[in-house]
Amino acid sequence: MGAKWLKDAVFYEIYPQSFCDSNGDGIGDIQGIISKLDYIKDLGCNALWINPCFDSPFKDAGYDVRDYKKVATRYGTNEDLYQLFETAHEKGIHVLLDLVPGHTSEEHQWFRESQKEERNEYSDRYIWTDFWLHGAAGMPYIGGESERNACYVLNFFKCQPALNYGFLHPNQSWQFSMNHPEPLKTREAMKDVMRFWLSHGCDGFRVDMANSLVKGDDEKKTGTSLIWRDVRRMLDLEFPDAVMVSEWSDPKLALRAGFDMDFYLNYGGVNGYCTLMRDYYYDEKHNASYFKKDSGGNINRFLGQYLDWYEDTKSLGYISLLTCNHDTTRPRYGLDPSELKLAFAFIFTMPGVPFLYYGDEIGMRFLNVPTKEGGYTRTGSRTPMQWSREKNLGFSTAAQEEIYLPVDPAEDAPTVAEQAADADSLLNTVKAVLALRHQEEDLQADAEFSVVCSEPGKPFVYRRGKLLLAVNPNGEEVSIDLNEENRSVIFSIGSGSLKDGKLSVGPQTFLVLR
Repeated sequence: MGAKWLKDAVFYEIYPQSFCDSNGDGIGDIQGIISKLDYIKDLGCNALWINPCFDSPFKDAGYDVRDYKKVATRYGTNEDLYQLFETAHEKGIHVLLDLVPGHTSEEHQWFRESQKEERNEYSDRYIWTDFWLHGAAGMPYIGGESERNACYVLNFFKCQPALNYGFLHPNQSWQFSMNHPEPLKTREAMKDVMRFWLSHGCDGFRVDMANSLVKGDDEKKTGTSLIWRDVRRMLDLEFPDAVMVSEWSDPKLALRAGFDMDFYLNYGGVNGYCTLMRDYYYDEKHNASYFKKDSGGNINRFLGQYLDWYEDTKSLGYISLLTCNHDTTRPRYGLDPSELKLAFAFIFTMPGVPFLYYGDEIGMRFLNVPTKEGGYTRTGSRTPMQWSREKNLGFSTAAQEEIYLPVDPAEDAPTVAEQAADADSLLNTVKAVLALRHQEEDLQADAEFSVVCSEPGKPFVYRRGKLLLAVNPNGEEVSIDLNEENRSVIFSIGSGSLKDGKLSVGPQTFLVLR
């Protein structure tokens, strides 16, 4: 089931422009990441996902790629990235890059050539209609901006023209089938990009908008899945230890399409994942998140979706729970540090391969800041990492007005330095939980999982292998009678015990028992 190294992997997501500025220009860079690898390893993370660091006009924070094989100048050089791979590997850390296969920047040379009226090898690299007045059959499109007498399809923002992987069932003269030579060339071009970085030491890719490739009536993603299975075959033959994690949030499809992992994201409003830490989107007066103290939240709203996915896919790959990502409101927005301790302990002891978003380990806040590089409401989760009480909270020595985004101005803004010195801090709790995960094989990605108790008003109790785990996010002790022999507590946040068949779990407590 995928690369063996995923069994004990814990990923740390780095938004490169906001992590660590090594040269004082106000923006994070690759050398800054290299300088913090020991911190990441000490934290307990042994794998990285780095958001796009390729050449880009940055209209969508790098998700508008101008050159897939060139590191953006603001982050350094290709050689810096090769050095990052090498240094990370020396420390036992794997590195995933962010692949954006569904579109490029409108400034990519492929697109510049595709816009020309005279036909060339890139004319069909993107999806074009057959006339300037002909729209794109219900898809977003742009007309009137090219020499070419046609309109082109978009994949997301206006700056992101869709690459042409074909249509599952083409029904217009300008629509190509998936097996037409031109869409096949697009597929091979993306494989070529993957080969380039894998051959230089990259360990795989997080795949942006992984379900967006084939257009038309591919609602069940049959066509898109076929493409990813083809990519998987290439990887298995040429780079068997390389992995892919999909931005799909449908593991039944994604894992069958050849992905090793699929993110569980807060797509579609209040889904199962959202109910854990972010169930306030539609009623800000009441936070019903499960991990909010005394919220009345119900773990079954998560389990109802998760268990169906888990049972269907556990032999295929991994569901990845994440604390947050660059598109999601930081969990500190709705939960305080004591609540985050329980939420993160849960995420890091569940099956699959977990992801920790930079700064969540210290409880960085979501900030109300103006949009930057297409971030809009996401921008507040992309602010600079808070390392110390030094200038710009240790992120950069640049003038305050020159840094990528403002740091948290609050007097109690959390920092790594202060939390490292506090044994009871969120940072040290995260380190302890991750150390336990690495120590106990029963807490790792593929160990068996089952629910023991999810009854409202009772502790949530679950098994990982031979271990028993219990969570009580509420402010009062709860208990349950179990047909279990006495067990000893090997890890706790709060207090509790299992004696004479009775499991007692104290207020705001997380337990691991053997």
